[in-house]
Amino acid sequence: MARRLPETDVVIVGMGWTGGIMAKELSEAGLKVVVLERGAMRRPEEDFQVPHVRDELRFSSRTDMMMNTQQDTLTIRNTPDEEALPMRRLGSFLPGEGVGGAGAHWNGQNWRWGDMELQIRTKYEERYGKAYIPEDMTIQDWGVTYAELEPFYDKFEKTAGVSGKAGNLRGQKIEGGNVFEDPRQNEYPLPPLEDPLSGILFGEAAKAMGYHPHPRPSANASQPYTNPDGARLGACQYCGFCERYGCEANAKGSPNITVIPIALRSPNVTLRTHAWVTKVEKDNDGRKATGVTYVNLLNGEELEQPAGMVILGAYGLNNAALLMWSGIGEIYNPRTGEGLVGKNYCYQTGTGATLFYEDKFFNPFIATGSWGVNIDDFNTNWDFDRGPFNYIGGSTITAGGTHGRPIEYRPVPAGTPRWGTEWKRATKQWYQGAMGIGSSGSVMPNKANFLDLDPTYRNVFGLPLMRMTFDYKPNEVRLTEHIAGVINRVAATMGAKQVTQAGPRRSWSAVPYQSTHNTGGTIMGTTPRNSVVNKYLQHWQLHNLFVLGAGVFPHNSAYNPTGPVGALAYWAADAIKQRYMRQPGPLVQA
Repeated sequence: MARRLPETDVVIVGMGWTGGIMAKELSEAGLKVVVLERGAMRRPEEDFQVPHVRDELRFSSRTDMMMNTQQDTLTIRNTPDEEALPMRRLGSFLPGEGVGGAGAHWNGQNWRWGDMELQIRTKYEERYGKAYIPEDMTIQDWGVTYAELEPFYDKFEKTAGVSGKAGNLRGQKIEGGNVFEDPRQNEYPLPPLEDPLSGILFGEAAKAMGYHPHPRPSANASQPYTNPDGARLGACQYCGFCERYGCEANAKGSPNITVIPIALRSPNVTLRTHAWVTKVEKDNDGRKATGVTYVNLLNGEELEQPAGMVILGAYGLNNAALLMWSGIGEIYNPRTGEGLVGKNYCYQTGTGATLFYEDKFFNPFIATGSWGVNIDDFNTNWDFDRGPFNYIGGSTITAGGTHGRPIEYRPVPAGTPRWGTEWKRATKQWYQGAMGIGSSGSVMPNKANFLDLDPTYRNVFGLPLMRMTFDYKPNEVRLTEHIAGVINRVAATMGAKQVTQAGPRRSWSAVPYQSTHNTGGTIMGTTPRNSVVNKYLQHWQLHNLFVLGAGVFPHNSAYNPTGPVGALAYWAADAIKQRYMRQPGPLVQA
């Protein structure tokens, strides 16, 4: 029997970007907040300092900052007819663990998702007709508009110290920025990072072909910066240790140096680490959350934390699993189409080319996680006609390497042996002379891609592992076929000695790393019939339960998800402070 603790106003599950934002915002509004984080404490002044923070074996190869698959993992399969097997070694995606979550080890690529994403079904039906959307593609509008989120995008960018160049400032298109973005009210907080040689070469080639290159927006500070809350960021050192690492210069906008330390200074906030939440408790009629049950991993004790409000701020996949374990909502059934928890799981797709030069030195060890030059001509550009290519969604195309670390970075031309004398010669020859052009492509939801509970495998607490069923569908194959052609045409003009060409992605595997951009499973929408949460991320059935993170996205964009994750957290916090605290109850009538 769990030991019952004194009740608090709010209990938050997870202390990353969303948990940190909520803890700060709600504690400042006078609420008593308890945050439960299943991982360890991470303090930049202790954990992110040289030399130990640059341990590639520890952080990259052994994924020290990530989910411990010996305690909990997922089972994975491509189709519902296959047997799912546990992911015992992290590969395709890397959920963070510990204070800061994935926000501690992200690259910092920060985008705004506009109305082309937020009103996706309406936009495509208006332009191409209802018949253009495949019957098995379950896209839907999010229930919120860009105009509503714009002030909260702005707030998150200022919190994280985002560097970039506006391309649409209050409706005025500005050359050198992303002219296809939705209008923004303010310039980026910081100017763009320096462009790498690879980005300069790609930008020149893309511009010559009529495209619109611009610097990739980055939560890597281009110069020293103090955010509106008083958090101080250093200037990026271009050290090449961003993804999978904490930032030694405090230049990467992370929750660990922004919202979390500010929240923890408040007497209203209590953080408990090594606290693994296993269930959201609810009252007898199932209409209100009453708190959570968790296990203290240090001594094995089970405890109940009662609360007037429950906020799920863990990684999106973990939020979905927690709802399933708690019996909150019906788990999606692909055969009947009934149920919503686990529905619309999406990942991302992509392709890329590698160019090899004998007369250029790229110095790949000088890098950041989010510099580079991008084109959005095949993504947010609504003038681009997708009809001839028969797909929904889009893709960014970017050049700008994120690192040149010795274990992971060994570019060699296609056909090079994977070991031996010839491989050694090739890695020596091409380390300095290689650059990549890569894409990040959207993935649309499909009836056959979903999350549910595995009937066989369980975690260390005896709870069923969450089962992921996912593969690319014809829409995504057609997208990468088209984008691979674009990349190869640009690469052909760039004068490289050799080019390993881009090709389409036809199937998904959980083995190689691709991106930690998992979406869906706890989707937002306009009614309880098509979504788990409403536009304010409030659960439709339990009004004092809020679910945050990328799990609420009904589909996945080509963009990285952190921008809307942060904006939606601020948007939900504002709704709680301005409306829910004054009159608890549903913020949207069903």
